[in-house]
Amino acid sequence: MGFYKVEVPYALAWGQQNKYGANATIVDQVLPEMHDYISPYWYQFPPVDPIWYPILGTFIGIVGIIAFFGNAIVIYIFISTKSLRSPSNLLVLNLAVSDFLMILGMCPIMVVNSYYQTWVFGPMMCEIYGMWGSEFGCNSILSMMTIALDRYNVIVKGISAKPFTKKKALLWIFLVWLFSLFWTLLPFFGWGRYGPEGNMTACGTDYLRSELLHRSYIFFYGLFVYFMPLFVIIYSYYFILKVGIREQAKKMNVASLRSSENANTSTEHKLAKVALVTISLWFMAWTPYLVVNFMGIFDAPPIAPLNTIWCSLFAKCSAIYNPIVYAISHPRYKAALAEKLPMLSCADTPSPAANKSDLESAETTSVA
Repeated sequence: MGFYKVEVPYALAWGQQNKYGANATIVDQVLPEMHDYISPYWYQFPPVDPIWYPILGTFIGIVGIIAFFGNAIVIYIFISTKSLRSPSNLLVLNLAVSDFLMILGMCPIMVVNSYYQTWVFGPMMCEIYGMWGSEFGCNSILSMMTIALDRYNVIVKGISAKPFTKKKALLWIFLVWLFSLFWTLLPFFGWGRYGPEGNMTACGTDYLRSELLHRSYIFFYGLFVYFMPLFVIIYSYYFILKVGIREQAKKMNVASLRSSENANTSTEHKLAKVALVTISLWFMAWTPYLVVNFMGIFDAPPIAPLNTIWCSLFAKCSAIYNPIVYAISHPRYKAALAEKLPMLSCADTPSPAANKSDLESAETTSVA
């Protein structure tokens, strides 16, 4: 890989000059046993200004606390509320579990590393950390893909669709986890690798290695874990947004919608909007990090350590969006939240009609 020489002032003025010397690089801060896991690319950068470490640590700490409690509440509400234990909501629950585990396994470690201003947990934990983030990031996007397919099945196909049962939902969840594990375990077998990145406080997929074996992994990983779900989601929501309430009524061969059918269809479209907002936020969060990865494998202009680490942190913010969006826009979730944790509910108590209309189609709820 041809490295791009970056003109940087090596005369450090940040208090690290005496410790590492005038020509120090960001790699000099890392433990010696980590050097074999670091891409040669990072040797061209001087140590990051120490002021950034408490900023990054505070930021990821706040993200971790909000995401931890937000997703924990979502999990609690969905598990403890009988009316929410439906096939479609199992997909939502899987998404919350994935976000919860990602934050639980990553944020505390990065806070500690920010305090020490480098990776301090050794090579094995670096690989596990990289795999952990990759696994649950992959799990989240694939969960959103299954949610989009479920909404497509309910709204676009209508009564002609096959009922979505709990067995089918559990099968989808199992396949999501299996597919995610397949891609995230491959670097342990030689295709791709994990290593420190950015300011050396986090680990992820190594997108800066010049070997075709590692570059091809990033390319196909992005193709199957990012672009394929993105295509499926865009396809699904294109037709979901195209099909309105009147078109749904025509599919059902009725001249006009009865009040109960109108409420049910309205609820389906509301849930589709919630899912669309959640998915849009997810892609806003993870797209910058994907761009950084592809810049690495295609020899794009230099990627500065701080830019890389901020893209990585911004991606983790995706774990915050889901509980917030569902708390604001999910009718039955809001009702359950007001009942079980009224101090966290900022909405009026839903009307009886809203309580009676489920989040799934009539076919889904009847078979559940």
